[in-house]
Amino acid sequence: MSGWRWPASGPHVARLFHRLLALIFLDAFVSLGVQVHLLYGSRGLIPAAQYVAEVHAQGLPFHQFPTLFWWGAGDGMLSLGIFAGIALSLLSLAGVAPRVCSGLATVLYLSFVTIGHTFMSFQWDNLILECGFFAMFLPRDRKAPWIHVVFRLILFKLYWESGIAKLQSHLGDWNDGSAMTFYYETAPLPTWMAWFAHQLPAWWHHLESWLTLGFELVLPFGIFAPRRVRLATAAFLTLFQIINAVTANYGFFCYLATVLHVFLLDDADVVRAGAWLRRKLARAPARELHERPLAGWRRHLQLGTATILIAGFTVISTIDGLVSFVDRKGLAELQPLRELYDPWRVVNTYHLFGHITRERIEVEPQTFDGATWTAQDLKYKPGDPQRHAPFVAPHQPRVAFQLWFYGLDYERRAPVYVINLLDRMCNDPDAVDGLFRAPLPRKPNAVRLLFWQYHFTDWAQLRSTGAWWKRTKLAESRAIPCQSGK
Repeated sequence: MSGWRWPASGPHVARLFHRLLALIFLDAFVSLGVQVHLLYGSRGLIPAAQYVAEVHAQGLPFHQFPTLFWWGAGDGMLSLGIFAGIALSLLSLAGVAPRVCSGLATVLYLSFVTIGHTFMSFQWDNLILECGFFAMFLPRDRKAPWIHVVFRLILFKLYWESGIAKLQSHLGDWNDGSAMTFYYETAPLPTWMAWFAHQLPAWWHHLESWLTLGFELVLPFGIFAPRRVRLATAAFLTLFQIINAVTANYGFFCYLATVLHVFLLDDADVVRAGAWLRRKLARAPARELHERPLAGWRRHLQLGTATILIAGFTVISTIDGLVSFVDRKGLAELQPLRELYDPWRVVNTYHLFGHITRERIEVEPQTFDGATWTAQDLKYKPGDPQRHAPFVAPHQPRVAFQLWFYGLDYERRAPVYVINLLDRMCNDPDAVDGLFRAPLPRKPNAVRLLFWQYHFTDWAQLRSTGAWWKRTKLAESRAIPCQSGK
């Protein structure tokens, strides 16, 4: 192992990654912090304390529900968890025990994900946990080729498995090129740039669909290629993420995926980039980094740890990949094994945008004052057709995301958080005011939901009406009387 010179295994790459990962963790905790009480507080949409109490009542063991909130999930504990996560992220960013801080931040974030179910079920929540876990084993003062292999494999999985999922789309939309003709209009939270992208001709959208397959199924093999091919791969994948980020809001996902691209650089690339940046900023040159040799017993310990990590990562990734992409029913005998590691989310399968939704159905909450129904516009949602879609990322408004999923299946019974949202609008509007563009009425007589189908306008409609969207009413829910309005 000591004689193998893996190109990107140096400490400069590791230090850069730790610092960038700290920024991602900081964003994740701040973004969650501004909505944590609305989501999980005692007056929130899914109170965490109540959920944890139900888990205890069911007798679920800790290893199947791993969270520090096992011992209490009140409002104070939620706030403490957020402040601790922010503090750990800042310490890691400052270079204070970043490996330890990454590990502790991962434990804290897992704690929120475990109690978060509906609102924290996104693949990028798993990705940050996977990265945070393996960041604990990433040395900053010496070469460590094996752990860098793991990060390259994570990056490979992220793209290649998503490509496999697209090939297996039950709509066949990526194969026939139609996927991107719908994507910009129906993404959960598009930006205003998506409107312009949607106006491009159909032949271009078909080309985009096929290029996306190429980017995800072919390009990832460049992750394991010699330096020049790796750098070209990093450039193309970074461009891919930039396009994703400017046309849709996916929280910290695009940024975290781009951060993983640093493992495609050599140590010398990081040193040169740092020197160039310091010259531009007229900063003093960095101190030379001296690699510490490992004693014999430590070298054997590192090799043993690396072997266990790679073996575990490979076995779990293979099992999950087989279950997800090959034969879910035929591999049912693997389910007991999966139940042992699934709750910890340190090795995951990724299948982003396996197929593209073809409709955009939005939810509009309304209140009744005894005479008139009034629309209550949600932040970050289309609402008024005259309003363009905003840039939100790297913040992720999690209720807005979930309401997009609910809109696609609105004819079924409303999920618990929607029922609770209507209840809070009636009886505790202060608890959910943060979701809306204007303060809610304090004592409405009733509330209901309207469901609209949205489409982007075209150039002529935008010029003549100023509207970015056009919409058609599909349905309305039963009106719910408010106790506060009686």
